[in-house]
Amino acid sequence: MNEHDTIHLLQECDSGSKMAVSAIEDVLEKTHRSELHDLLMESKQHHEKLGNEIHATLQEHGLEDSSPNPLAKGMAWIKTNFKMNMDPSDETIAKLITEGCDMGINSLQEYMNEYTEADDRSKDLCRRLMSIEDALREDLRDYL
Repeated sequence: MNEHDTIHLLQECDSGSKMAVSAIEDVLEKTHRSELHDLLMESKQHHEKLGNEIHATLQEHGLEDSSPNPLAKGMAWIKTNFKMNMDPSDETIAKLITEGCDMGINSLQEYMNEYTEADDRSKDLCRRLMSIEDALREDLRDYL
């Protein structure tokens, strides 16, 4: 185990869970079907719960939480608002969130590959976050 890898993996997971919550919040009130709203709300709650666990683990290592990259967050917000203004449908929401899930899973897997010496607990948290993203991506297929 390498403390450096553990901390960096946890920070990336923390940032990723916050990015997911923010993305869901950006579209949540724009949904038309209550089923999609409920699905997104449930996923948001899963992300927040796991995010709290990641945050607590960071604190155990003497660190505070990590914020998503402001540029990445800003670009995501611009993309979401642009696409929603062009086509404010549930299909657009599903596409946006699906793309976000894909990016999140890919980024997290890259971090898992980069920080190979992270402790097992941090790797488990990362896998669980990827699993939440994957489940949401699968559930959104019905809305595409």
